[in-house]
Parts: sequence; structure tokens; C-alpha cells
Amino acid sequence: DGQRVAVTGRVVRNGGRGPAVALRAELDALPVTERTGVSWASANDAMHACGHDVHLAALVATCRAAERIGVDVPILAVLQPREETSPSGAEDIVDSGILTDHDVRAMVAAHVQPRLADGVVAVTPGPVNAATDEFEVTVTGLGGHAGYPHVARDPVLTLCQIVVSLQHLASRRFDPVLGAVCSVGQIGGGTAANVVPETASARGTVRVMRDSDRAVAASLITEIVTHTAAAHGCEGHVRFSSGEPVLVNDPALAAGAAGRLTDDGVTVDAGFRSYGADDFSHYCGVTRGLMMFIGTAPPDATDAPGLHTERFLPGDHMVGRTADALLAGYLAAIRTAVG
Repeated sequence: DGQRVAVTGRVVRNGGRGPAVALRAELDALPVTERTGVSWASANDAMHACGHDVHLAALVATCRAAERIGVDVPILAVLQPREETSPSGAEDIVDSGILTDHDVRAMVAAHVQPRLADGVVAVTPGPVNAATDEFEVTVTGLGGHAGYPHVARDPVLTLCQIVVSLQHLASRRFDPVLGAVCSVGQIGGGTAANVVPETASARGTVRVMRDSDRAVAASLITEIVTHTAAAHGCEGHVRFSSGEPVLVNDPALAAGAAGRLTDDGVTVDAGFRSYGADDFSHYCGVTRGLMMFIGTAPPDATDAPGLHTERFLPGDHMVGRTADALLAGYLAAIRTAVG
């Protein structure tokens, strides 16, 4: 049933006509070999290391309950592909116009989070996830013999200095009140131990909590790369790839969902934010949005497996916790966005 969207995704409407509230869950896994040791572990080189299986099960449970008891305001279940990869599945769904076709007035999602204790649900108004852009640095020097470095211009040494300097972006070049994260995750150059190569390269990500700061960060990174390279007699170039915008929760939705969860005895954290990114932010640009985070870490745990790791395994009870959060968001949306 439902409608195909974003190539491999689907939306399913639960209820009759009129304005709807959309609930989103992700379809994709990650290229991580599972080592949880459970009997139902993935048998290939992909696993749900980000809790998407929990989110999907919670969405199914919520929709089954709604089907059983009936709802006055329709639920649009959004089974979204490509949250982890580009091009963004959320962006494709927004561009398809299907949310407009179903008159979606609000979008709600919940994501498991091992940085929060089991029993805690984060419902934070305003910015909760960062905007993220990727960059690729290429340094061009003059290759030569490793034994004669004075007649070469070493791009590897230059690139190493650039990587170190980029770590000063947040602490010394960016207003710390606003915040920024710049991380280099890939670096490469050279083919032999005794050869100074002609080029070296690195790839990384820069994240900010205001969309207006993306251009500021890009300008600062470009300045660091070009000037540091020039100081070493090399040339430096940067290429940027735009990622997700800042994920901004609607304050009224957040307040309504937090109040309902609190009334149900749930411990609510209204201040949790993360420099992680989620393409749910694209929905927040076209309708009211709410992303909640469901704590999974045992209260006394100090080394609980994190997201995107091979041993990440939320407990079965997290399906119910996540469904409860989706329900709270749906009910808050009825009052603040539809009613």
C-alpha cells in the first residue's frame, strides 16, 4: 500500500481526508559489519548501527495502534531512504511535493541516542543538530627525493600543518558562543617512503549551529588552506560540498510533546544538542518539525557502544519508548499545527 517516493521509499496514509501529521523513520543501514553477538545479527556487511530498525519498528507500532483505535487527524507514515548517504532521501521527498499533496502540517521523528541515559527523552526547542558541509583540500608542491628535501616543496608536511591549523578554527577563529566543529577524517599522499610527492589531499567536515555561519566557516577554511600552503611554498585549494542545514525544532511542538511525556512520567531533557546532522532538517524548512532523542545508555554505563559502531544494540524496550515519543509528538502536532 501507499505511494512510492524517493525511488526506494514509501509513504502510507493512515486515516481519512484533511490535514495530516507525518511521522518519519529511516530505511537505510550502514556499511558496518555487525558484532553484537545476537542470534538475529546481520549476516552481511551492513547493519542498522544507527537505530533505524528501532525507529521503523516504532513507526509500525504507532500506525498499527492508530489503525486499531482510529484517528481524527491522519498520520502519514514516511519510510525514508538515504538518510545516511547522498543524495538526501528527505530532500528528494520534499522536492517531490508529496508532503504538500497530503497537506502535511507537521513532521515528527525520534532517534535513539546513546549519549543520553535510558529513560531520558530529549525534546529541545530550536536548533538541535548542526548544519554540515564537506570539504576536500588539495595541496600541490614540488616532488623530489626524500634525501634532498631542500630542493622539493613538500605537500605532505604542508598538509599536516593545515590539518593542525584547521583544529584552531573553532577555538581561535570562530566565536565560541556560536560554536563550530571542523574534523578531518581522511588524508592521503605519496606512493613511497623515500619520495616527496607532488600532491597531497585531505577530506573533512565542518559543522555549525546557524546556517548563516556556513559561509563564514568556508571562508575561514579557505583562508587557512591557501595561506598555510603559501607559507610552505605550495599551492592549496579547497572544494566544498553542501550537506544538511541546521535542524531546528518548532518550539510549540517541542513544548507540547515535552509536556505530554512529562505527564506520563518520562524524564525530559530540554537542552540536549548535538553536532551530528540529520536530513530531517530538510522537512523543517517546509513544515513544522520535531526531532526527539531517546536515551539508550544504562544509567551507570561509561563505555556504552555509540552510534555507527559495530556493537550498537538498543534494547527491545526502545521500540516502545520511541513509539511513545512519536505519539507524544503527533498529539502535540494536532493541537499546535492542525487544530
